[in-house]
Amino acid sequence: MPSAVALSKFVGTISLGLLTGVSYTLSSQSLPSLLTLPSAKPAHHTFLHLQSLAKTHLRSLTAIATTSLLAAYALSPPRARHPYLIWTALTAGLGGAVDYLLRHDEDALRASEERGEVNGEMVKAAVEKLQRAEMVRTGVSGLAFLMGVVGIWGDGA
Repeated sequence: MPSAVALSKFVGTISLGLLTGVSYTLSSQSLPSLLTLPSAKPAHHTFLHLQSLAKTHLRSLTAIATTSLLAAYALSPPRARHPYLIWTALTAGLGGAVDYLLRHDEDALRASEERGEVNGEMVKAAVEKLQRAEMVRTGVSGLAFLMGVVGIWGDGA
């Protein structure tokens, strides 16, 4: 069972690293580049597509990290159950909760596209709101990743 515990810790920590990297790249590279598109309609369409893809990947990485870390805690022998696994999993879950805490109004954006009422200011506001949310997610996920790395290092696993 120790190999399953070590594998779970490794998978959880690597998933947190990927989650942090994806979120950072989204907030610092991908979203700002949308604002350089020449008109609002392609920027709006690209934003909605990017947002749905990012949401899928970010939620998957959050679920993998949280589940792996909680599994490592549950599979550990009683004297080797380190609380950092629970704290790291909770912090990773908090990073995933950014979608619910800092909601972006995706439905309103889709409805405005169907009505043909897309303007640049609306797209810019939506991009900036998602960018702020991703910056928060980057910080929280980065903290969870740091906790996982320090915890694994302390375990010697």
